[in-house]
Amino acid sequence: RQCKTALKVANYLSEQDIVLKVHYPGLPSHPDHDVASRIMPDGLYGGVLSFELADARFAMAVAGAVRVIERGTSLGGTETLVEHRASIEPAERVVSPPGLLRMSIGLEDADDIVQDLDRALWVADQVVQSNDT
Repeated sequence: RQCKTALKVANYLSEQDIVLKVHYPGLPSHPDHDVASRIMPDGLYGGVLSFELADARFAMAVAGAVRVIERGTSLGGTETLVEHRASIEPAERVVSPPGLLRMSIGLEDADDIVQDLDRALWVADQVVQSNDT
């Protein structure tokens, strides 16, 4: 269930204009999709993905607006988690893109996760746009 949900979430995110890039080997656009398809049986590409937004403002706004998805730095529980990696890296060693969010998909219903992300992306877009005016 986790892998199927992750693929559904990755597909949803890849269709959103506000999302610049989705990193998930189950997507044909991933540079290692062919390799992943050979070594991961039955299309089970794992439960961790990441996606990039324009900048840290968007990423933090999305992470702050989710309600079903929980914020956390330890990925890999039964609940879906999101992490803004750049904000927890030491200032002198930030290597993650500022707009990157990592997700670990849990056992919630896929539609609940997608709806949560849909609302959070909308909220983030509204917040960032209002701060730019």
